[in-house]
Amino acid sequence: MPETRPPSVDAVVRRMDDGSLPRPLIVEAVRRAINTSRTDPSTDIEAEARRRVWAWSRRRQQRVINATGVILHTNLGRAPWSPAAVRAAAEAAARYGNVELNLATGDRGSRNAFTESLLSRLTGAEAALVVNNNAAAVFLVLVALAAGRPVPVSRGELVEIGGSYRLPDLMAATGAILEEVGTTNRTRVADYAAVVDPALILKVHPSNYRIVGFSEEASLIELAELAAEREVPLVFDAGSGLLDERVPWMDGPPPNWLQDEPGIRQALESGADLVLFSGDKLLGGPQAGIIVGKAVIVDRLRRHPATRALRVDGSTSAALAATLEAYLCRDGVSIPLWRMASLPLPDIEQRADRLRALSTPLGSRISVVDGASALGAGSAPGAEIPTRLVKIEDDGSLFARLLAADPPILVRRAGGAVIIDLRTVDPDDDATIAAVLGAGTSASRR
Repeated sequence: MPETRPPSVDAVVRRMDDGSLPRPLIVEAVRRAINTSRTDPSTDIEAEARRRVWAWSRRRQQRVINATGVILHTNLGRAPWSPAAVRAAAEAAARYGNVELNLATGDRGSRNAFTESLLSRLTGAEAALVVNNNAAAVFLVLVALAAGRPVPVSRGELVEIGGSYRLPDLMAATGAILEEVGTTNRTRVADYAAVVDPALILKVHPSNYRIVGFSEEASLIELAELAAEREVPLVFDAGSGLLDERVPWMDGPPPNWLQDEPGIRQALESGADLVLFSGDKLLGGPQAGIIVGKAVIVDRLRRHPATRALRVDGSTSAALAATLEAYLCRDGVSIPLWRMASLPLPDIEQRADRLRALSTPLGSRISVVDGASALGAGSAPGAEIPTRLVKIEDDGSLFARLLAADPPILVRRAGGAVIIDLRTVDPDDDATIAAVLGAGTSASRR
């Protein structure tokens, strides 16, 4: 039999090119599908090309409905920005702006000057510095202040967080010499004091875990006294970035789930010379690393050559400033993190009941049960926020259908069931979820 010639690339591309992806990517998918057909003659070339195009489109960054109940979901970008932050970032990106221009004088200005003044006001710090994430903040402090010198760190604080970030590895990259002190569960001030000629004392908030039971740690107040005696800085990596333990930007007392989370203002009041934290965790803003503390030390960091390599762009700076202004105005509910975390349980239950009622084809497979939402991203580990969950028995097909929906809907899975927590879902998206649950495969994008 004569060999069957594959269709022309152009003919297949014309049938597939609907504008959803750049044409060169579709051409590449078709060519790869044709190559596959040469080794496997049973290949449906157009179907294979469409499969490749669909897979590529799923890699493109896009909106996802977060129905997991994890408010700061690392895989989904952590904290969603406030509308004010989104507007500020878009304005900074779309037009020229005074990123490094002093409009009062017309001379060159300092990047993040306004943002850093807001941070000082909110935390009580003498000065502040913004870099591109908290790992960068730790890196800058160590490379600028401790290269080639010992830095004591408790063995119970040698953290590894998402993305395989390990503190010992980062310290090695800066040239600082790690001095492990104490034990995993008990570290006293005397353990830090035993280190000879330290460059600084580093205390790290564990963030993504807790040591419970027979444990002990040196307090910031105790370490501040030791640092003063040794005439070295006390640096506290607070991680998540709770600005103030009193939570003055929200009505009512601080929520119970924050009881073990250190406040940045309180850490400075306890004697820390520098405090480092993230912008996209409990601060609820864009990804950034924030350093606050003594002006003489912050100025030294600002002059270090690495600072330029670690700076944020104008859009991030504008979004961070807008987020901080909300705190200064005590408008916490405008920040999505705090609005979601403080949603009343009856409101979530009402929405869950409505979703169940709209999903009648699921019958007895769907129910509403008690559960807990989580902060996520290593913030307040172990803390739970009571919620009501929509639980649906599933053999795996429903999870796949939700993930393939447009927009994709990410849920939790447990014990042969799909778990939906509406705390992290915009109420306007409830109907979208209901449509996918109730309409079967026709609601999915294949």
